[in-house]
Amino acid sequence: MAILCTATAVSTAPPEAIFARWADMESWPEWDEALAWIRLDGPFVAGMTGELKPRRGPKSTFVVESLECGFGFTTVSAVPGGRLRIRHLTRVRTDGRTDVTVEVSIDGTLARMWALILRRSISRSTPPGVARLVAVAERDPSGG
Repeated sequence: MAILCTATAVSTAPPEAIFARWADMESWPEWDEALAWIRLDGPFVAGMTGELKPRRGPKSTFVVESLECGFGFTTVSAVPGGRLRIRHLTRVRTDGRTDVTVEVSIDGTLARMWALILRRSISRSTPPGVARLVAVAERDPSGG
């Protein structure tokens, strides 16, 4: 497995506010400039599938591999010879603020090749996306 990027931001919003934004996947392009659109095949639960289109790149399908309601989840997308895994995590700090982390990794027989292809663009788009998510959640912690 190769880690392509880990981005963390600190937020005054509670984990539930961050998670509410994540759970509303179809609204992600409003704060994640790397995405053109996301379409879901059902409610936001473990096992749900969907499709997304990055602004630069082909559309892909994904599945919500695991879900800890209110705190985080992991999606997996198949690529030829590999799997792209994106972990979305929140953690309450001792000072009451929230760490918001997105970790992108790739595994499989062609993981090294995919890492060379994807690392640069993912490393450029993920940190600003996390920062914009935090800003949106802090402006409206109700998730509205």
